[in-house]
Amino acid sequence: MNITHDIRFIGVNDRTIDLFEGQYPVPHGMSYNSYVLLDGKVAVMDTVDAHFTEEWLDRLQEVLGERQPDYLIVQHMEPDHSAGIAQFMERYPQAVVVASDKAFRMMRQFFGTDFADRRIVVGEGDTLPLGTHTLQFLTAPMVHWPEVLVTYDRTDRVLFSADAFGKFGTWDTEEDWACEARRYYIGIVGKYGVQVQALLKKAAALDIDILCPLHGPVLTAPLTPYLSLYQTWSSYTPESEGVVIAYASVYGHTRAAAEQLAQQLRADGTQTVLYDLTRCDLSEAVEDAFRYGKLVLASVTYNADIFPCMRDFLHRLTERSFQNRMVALIENGSWAPAAARIMQGMFEKSKNITWLDTTVKIMSSLSEENIKELDQMAEELCK
Repeated sequence: MNITHDIRFIGVNDRTIDLFEGQYPVPHGMSYNSYVLLDGKVAVMDTVDAHFTEEWLDRLQEVLGERQPDYLIVQHMEPDHSAGIAQFMERYPQAVVVASDKAFRMMRQFFGTDFADRRIVVGEGDTLPLGTHTLQFLTAPMVHWPEVLVTYDRTDRVLFSADAFGKFGTWDTEEDWACEARRYYIGIVGKYGVQVQALLKKAAALDIDILCPLHGPVLTAPLTPYLSLYQTWSSYTPESEGVVIAYASVYGHTRAAAEQLAQQLRADGTQTVLYDLTRCDLSEAVEDAFRYGKLVLASVTYNADIFPCMRDFLHRLTERSFQNRMVALIENGSWAPAAARIMQGMFEKSKNITWLDTTVKIMSSLSEENIKELDQMAEELCK
């Protein structure tokens, strides 16, 4: 696939994977993207996952023809992008690796060598002339590993953006970009909003026509929708008006409260998303908790704690810097309900959490008083 006259796409699609990083369901598979820039000098941008290295090398050879690569540019050392480095360097002994100093340290960890006699260390603002094209390197530490670079081609105005602007799914999956890009961003990069903001500021100073990420499709103009979403996500700003209700129920009484609240909110015209944490894909629930501005948590008290899937859910939120949201609590317990206190305590280090005035305490099953409290909660959430 031609990205521009001189840039070729040589990525691969993994249609066999079921869980990315062992935890994120990817029903449409996953792509591992790589690119070749053909100029006076030839630069290859990143490798692919180990399961597809031979396929990738075959694609590279097909694009190269009689030519040889001069540079392998390594932007990110996560194995789904770096696993082919050693094989590439063995096949092309004249090639030089271009990467950050931290990336070369990781190469020694992964491969037992840092290619000391065949490397160029680059950092912020460094350039690499290829002929007609000049590449400019920008550091992007903790987006989402410390060694990350992104690379800007000044000639074709292309930003090779490493894991930024990636998504779940293969590069040719036909689906709404934002949904799986949001789940990917929140799950993989979401903890590092401050660092993403820093990268966005650098990108704003560049004239970019095309974004070439390491996962998902190549993004072309207009780029404003993608950049705007990244600005929203990385600043932890609610993207949409609405309420997410996430519940953990054992015998159905807590579920009944969550469903009744959802019914009331929907009747009032409020966008409402309901998650049974014991059965749902938690990455979807986490995605929507960040997407919407209000969150209701409903849990039984279990072993003097909260139900395990609720604890897991809240840990996933707080470790990703969940903030700037309104949160409401529903607890249940037959003799010593403690879920509300424990759930609230898990947000101790979270910024700008507004707690709803009404908390619903269920003693075993819904009472008439609980019904009134749910009415009050729905009224407060609809304001």
